[in-house]
Amino acid sequence: MSIGVGLGLMEFPFDGAAGYWRWVDMCEAGGVDSLWQTDRLLSRDPMLECMTAMAAQAGRTQRIKFGMNVVSLALRDPVLVAKQCATIDVLSEGRLLPAFGIGSPRAPEWAGLHVDTTTRGRKTDEGLEIIRRLWREDSVDFTGQHYRLTAASISPKPVQADLPMWIGGGSAAAIRRTALIGTGWQGGPETPAQAARIVGAIKAAAVDAGRSIEDDHYGGSFPFYFGHLAHPLLERATAAYRQRTGNDALGYFAIGDAGTILERIAEYVSAGVSKFILRPMGGSGEEVLTQTRQLIEEVLPKVASRWPRTAKAAAK
Repeated sequence: MSIGVGLGLMEFPFDGAAGYWRWVDMCEAGGVDSLWQTDRLLSRDPMLECMTAMAAQAGRTQRIKFGMNVVSLALRDPVLVAKQCATIDVLSEGRLLPAFGIGSPRAPEWAGLHVDTTTRGRKTDEGLEIIRRLWREDSVDFTGQHYRLTAASISPKPVQADLPMWIGGGSAAAIRRTALIGTGWQGGPETPAQAARIVGAIKAAAVDAGRSIEDDHYGGSFPFYFGHLAHPLLERATAAYRQRTGNDALGYFAIGDAGTILERIAEYVSAGVSKFILRPMGGSGEEVLTQTRQLIEEVLPKVASRWPRTAKAAAK
């Protein structure tokens, strides 16, 4: 199992582009595995649009990979998403990590855009099939409940011959979707115990479907903060998480020192998770930069020592 630690943003905490690029440059130089942007189209808080952010990162960086965590496919046209992903993969020379889901029914887009939440699962399934086929086939005919294509094609195709398709979500439908078509699973608000149950269910469902997913293609995600819980930002964030999920926030957030964060990673590793999206908490761009620097300096070397990468993984 190869352990990879990436970083993700939800809100845009910086005063402008300069602070954001300082953060991206720090991650690129500091050995962070990947960068991830939460998908949100409507928000009162500043948030970057994920596809545009990845395109910008492709031009700014040389090494680091990047993805969306995760794109709500039912809110987007699948042909456009397929084309955007292929373009970004070409321009980044194969560093894109696409991840898809149906989106939370609590997200503001459904009411704000008058989109029916009851159709989002079927629309996502149809959209995923369209995207997969457009990446691989030269002429796609498709007739579904929500989409129709005739002799559709995109070019250039992605640089990655088998462009990954990570699937998010912990429902029975998400488990089935991952087992049938996913190349990996990306967790969100799940605790280590919940992630262990989902990973086990996906593996069993994949066997039933005659497929297998590589052991190091299961991802987890959690926020971290070097410091103490007695911080207004953390108090609000943990209270919101408890209300939204019903979970113990202290079993999900990693708040403390490097050892606290490392042990939370170890809990997920024991659950079968090996790829991580850690979200630095901070009330300002400068605080997010400080939190990121501490993770790079104090946690990443310990991860590399505790879970050394194999030659095969290092070559990916």
